[in-house]
Amino acid sequence: MRRMGRIWTWREEAAEAFWDEARAVLQRHGIIAVPTETFYGLAVNPFLEEALARLFTLKDRDPGKPVLLLVDGPEMLNQVAREVPGLARRLMEKFWPGPLSIIFPSLPHLDRRLTGGTGTIAVRQPLQALTCRLIAALGFPITGTSANRAGGRPGIRAEEVAREFGDHLDLILEAGPCPGGLPSTIVDVTGALPRLVRAGAIAAAEVAEIMPELEQIPVRGMPGA
Repeated sequence: MRRMGRIWTWREEAAEAFWDEARAVLQRHGIIAVPTETFYGLAVNPFLEEALARLFTLKDRDPGKPVLLLVDGPEMLNQVAREVPGLARRLMEKFWPGPLSIIFPSLPHLDRRLTGGTGTIAVRQPLQALTCRLIAALGFPITGTSANRAGGRPGIRAEEVAREFGDHLDLILEAGPCPGGLPSTIVDVTGALPRLVRAGAIAAAEVAEIMPELEQIPVRGMPGA
């Protein structure tokens, strides 16, 4: 029988113990499944090359496809983004925390697996409060690529994720099922005009309401959910 990843059922009184356990897992290049406002995401320390290599192998992911990062708020962007354009600030004020991923100019030292060699990085602040609290406790962003193998359906329940990946996952946070639905909407703000990369949980029309200059032309090489 295939072993499943260890599921940690959330209890508020054990919050500090979970932060400590998650930190220890990530420091040793481990992979954690965390809930978001869409699907479960696979979290590793994005600054550890071995952890990223494990993540890509686990997902059977194309090495040229960028990876989304999760932060606990705009203040953490300075760890991964070279600049935060005014266009991005407008989007963050309206839609963060929430299912809107923004593509920023990336810092030059970021691993190519994160950027796909594009010089940009996709980031969002998740609406899931526990995952935001985890990121804040860690003090650095985590990857948020969806918990599925390439071409598969993302998991919305801890048990589904455990069955999919077995003991290749080090830890799974169980806090009830994720809502599912559409993946995050992605907007690129690295050009002269903002560009809609992927329509998702936030409708393009909602983005265009505060950003009429939005170019609604999907582009290739978009990061995972």
